[in-house]
This record gives sequence, C-alpha cells and structure tokens, in this order.
Amino acid sequence: MREEEKKRSSQDSKLKRFMKKRWVYPAIYLASAAIILTAVLWYQNSNNATDDQVDYEATDLSGKKYDEPALEVNRSMENFSMPVKDPDAVVIQKQFYEYDGTDEEQEAALVFYDNTYRPNTGIDITQENGETFDVLAALSGTVTNVTDDSLLGNVIEIEHDKGIVTQYQSVTDIDVKVGDQVEQGQPLAKAGKSLLNEEAGTHLHFEIRKDDVAVNPLDYFNKPLSSLQEAKVTSTEEEVDDSGKADDSSTVAPDEDKPATDEDATTSDEDKSATDEDTTTDEEGTDADKTDDESTTNETDSESAGA
Repeated sequence: MREEEKKRSSQDSKLKRFMKKRWVYPAIYLASAAIILTAVLWYQNSNNATDDQVDYEATDLSGKKYDEPALEVNRSMENFSMPVKDPDAVVIQKQFYEYDGTDEEQEAALVFYDNTYRPNTGIDITQENGETFDVLAALSGTVTNVTDDSLLGNVIEIEHDKGIVTQYQSVTDIDVKVGDQVEQGQPLAKAGKSLLNEEAGTHLHFEIRKDDVAVNPLDYFNKPLSSLQEAKVTSTEEEVDDSGKADDSSTVAPDEDKPATDEDATTSDEDKSATDEDTTTDEEGTDADKTDDESTTNETDSESAGA
C-alpha cells in the first residue's frame, strides 16, 4: 500500500512540476486553437462538396429559355438607322406618301407605272453619283423572306418583332437567306434597279411596316424599336377610301331621291294629262256621233218630204 501511494505522489509531483513550466500553457492554447481552426475548415469543405452535387439544370439561368427575352430587350433598345453605310453620301429620290401632306408633297411621292400613279409606301434612296452601294440592316432581326422579283427589283424582309418588319426592295447580289440572324449594320445586298420605279435608276426602296401597314421611315430613324412597338398605326388609305365612300353615299342619296320624286310627279302629271286627253277624245267622239246622227235624221226627213 505504501509503495503504491509513493508512486502516485511521485507522479503527481512530476505533473505539477511539468505544469509549472512557462511554455506549457501557451502550448496548450495554440494546440487548442489549431484544433478548432482545423474543425472549422473541415466543416466548410464538407459543405462545398455537398453543393457541388446539387443539380442546377432545372433553374439554369444561362439556358435558352432566358436568352430569348434578354435578346428581345436588347433589340428593343436599338435605334432604327439608315440602311446605308454613309447617310451623307445618299439622297432620298422619292419620299413616303403622306395622306395628310400638301398637294405638292403628295404629287412628288407618287410612283408612275403602267399608266397608273401609285402612292409610295417607303423611301427611295440613291447615291448622288448614281452608282450602286451596300445595303445594310437597319436593325437586328431574322430574315423571313428573300424573293426574286423583276417588278420590285428583288426583296429582302427582316422581322424585328412580332408584326414589325423592314423591307429592302430593288436589290441585287443578296448575301443572306431565309432564317439568317442579322445584326444591325450587317451588309445584306447591293442597290439595284426595278421596273416599278425606273426613273430612280440604281436605288434602294426601303420600307418599315407594322402589322402590314407601311409607316414613314423618316419618322423612326434614330428612334428605338420600342417607339414603334408602342405606336398605334392604322391604314390611312383605307380610312380615306371608307370616308370617301361614306361621304359619297350620304351626298348622293338625297339627290337620287329628289329626281325620283320629280320624275314621279312628272309621270303623274303625264298620266293625268293622258286621262284628260282620253276624256276629251271620248267627248269629241260622242259629239261627232251625235252630229252624224242628227245629219242622218235631217236627210231622212228631207227625203220623206220630197216624196
């Protein structure tokens, strides 16, 4: 028993002497801090490993589903530009026909073809020297139509938004095809000639349409696509025709009724006159018969007296 107690006391004394050393407690503190830091790092790494196993495919923002709206927003911010490289080097040979313009402006915007004057539904662009030039996309979009047309001089149509398109007529050396995605300022073709507007020579006929209604391109150059998206356009030509028809009908109808009334009155007068004439004729006929009867009676009486 004494030997065991001596051993325990000797061990306790050694531990106490060890703990009395100056470097023991700092060493314990450093070791504890190292252990805690190691545990924290291990915990963070385990969380990162778990995150790497998560499937983000269902909510991937870089997918096609989200690219298209972003593209539409960017396209709406683009401004319509002249479909040429240098706007200062070209002139507008024929303006857009405005139905509310002056007589001089409307006359200058008429296209004469096949003995018929037609309103110009776009603008005709030429170079001052009469040479050909590059035709550029006025706005980014998708090529929806490429047509070989001798009358219009070939046509390229680009859709920029639902119902909003630009048309490039009288072009040659076409560099795009249906389905191509084009950027603003991208070359499409070269300016050419058309039978519809031969007097313009080498030119580009450019149109902007919304819901198949032509608008004046000069009203939208240097303006964003959103300005046309928000605009309300109507077919002015149809409105003019309809109003003209309405005016004609409202004006002509009373005039037509009036002559009809006069004719009816005249007819009634004629019928009355005819009736009077018939009556007069009958009376005259009666008087004539009466006279004949009297003459016959007188002759009979004379013959009887002579006998």
